[in-house]
Amino acid sequence: MDIIYLRDLKIECIIGIFEWERRIKQTVVLDLDMGTDIHRAAASDNIEDTLDYKAISKRLAEYVGASQFQLVETLAEKVAEVVLQEFKVPWIRVRVNKRGAVRNAVDVGVIIERGHAA
Repeated sequence: MDIIYLRDLKIECIIGIFEWERRIKQTVVLDLDMGTDIHRAAASDNIEDTLDYKAISKRLAEYVGASQFQLVETLAEKVAEVVLQEFKVPWIRVRVNKRGAVRNAVDVGVIIERGHAA
């Protein structure tokens, strides 16, 4: 299986369990590894034969930007669902980073894998 990846996708959203977090938008950073087969795209050199990572990033910016989850775990799960279902990806690794959430730590977050690698 080949992997198409997307790194450091920054999206503003409401995320968190504290009352003050429910009133402001915070930046989450997404990293995606998406399993696919690039042979057809490599042979045709046509965007229609591969994952359109620009379309994925636009869809996730729209979805995450409108979300209001409390937990990064829930956000990661929902991001995985969107990509798996809407873009027909068989396997995905999602990393959700909530920078600044823990004092004295550069970042904190969650990494999940969903689907089946071929």
